[in-house]
Amino acid sequence: MAQPVTAAEAKLFLRVEHEAEDGLIQTLIEAAQARVEAEVGLSLTSTAPAGLRLAILMLVLRAYERGEAAADLSIDEWTAPYRTVRL
Repeated sequence: MAQPVTAAEAKLFLRVEHEAEDGLIQTLIEAAQARVEAEVGLSLTSTAPAGLRLAILMLVLRAYERGEAAADLSIDEWTAPYRTVRL
């Protein structure tokens, strides 16, 4: 099944035109997707809502630009509407 954010989309968002860091960008996408999925309790696909896709892209951007984990970046404003209730 197709992922919610492709490497090509992330590279466009990051304004990266070369292929030298494709592996890094793919790793960042996977990590960001895992975080968003954990927060909302859903498995995301290419039909994921725009807010969740943006959350993934913002996490990728933070990690790519700063070279550090994006744990301090709040994505609540994008993920809150999609969270499942957990008891």
